[in-house]
Amino acid sequence: MAQENGRRTNRHSIYLKLRQMVLTLELPPGAALSENELAAALGVSRTPVRESLILLSREGLVQVFPKVGSFVSRVDPAQVADAQFLREAVELASLDNLPPRLDPAVVAELRDNLERQQRPDLGLEEFFALDEAFHHGLMRLSGHGDVWTTVVAAKGHLDRARRLGLHENVSPAVFTAQHREILEAVADGLVPLARSRMRDHLRAVFNDIERIRAHSPELFATDPSTVPVRRSVVVWE
Repeated sequence: MAQENGRRTNRHSIYLKLRQMVLTLELPPGAALSENELAAALGVSRTPVRESLILLSREGLVQVFPKVGSFVSRVDPAQVADAQFLREAVELASLDNLPPRLDPAVVAELRDNLERQQRPDLGLEEFFALDEAFHHGLMRLSGHGDVWTTVVAAKGHLDRARRLGLHENVSPAVFTAQHREILEAVADGLVPLARSRMRDHLRAVFNDIERIRAHSPELFATDPSTVPVRRSVVVWE
């Protein structure tokens, strides 16, 4: 039993590692995936890698083509839109459910988070983590912080699109400014204003997609039934 639990733990850790590599674009959209190379890089056998790729394919983050191979899925704008719709619905509903008196400890955390977002030496992944913590914190204010895990699980394609957008922005300062506007509206009890600012903030990803797709269309899905050709580099035909 202990050995079986150990195998499950190992498989789960490999799945989480590969998922993170896909979401952070370390494994970019369209990349060919070799079970042997991934297993060697992670220091494990092929079995947990193969099982993890199957799990990722169920999330739409990996595509497995019989007799061709496995590939990181290109970013699907339709799935981005679905995830953004879910996220917007949840976060706006959370703002509607704020209590008359906000938890001062959570508000202090959010203000500290904003200060850290402004560090000049902040890396992209550090900012992304702070961004996630900020939005989670806003949901905690309404007493619905536990719902955040459901949102996170559903937004793989959305997170990749957001990271592509962050890579293209010279500075995340514009997002920090939007966060500050949202928090100040919340703190002042101006829920309609907070909702408006939040909606605009969350929908900015669609502008990023259109801008990036104009010069890098290969990163985005077109026909999901298209089978790639596995060569020394991945080619989608």
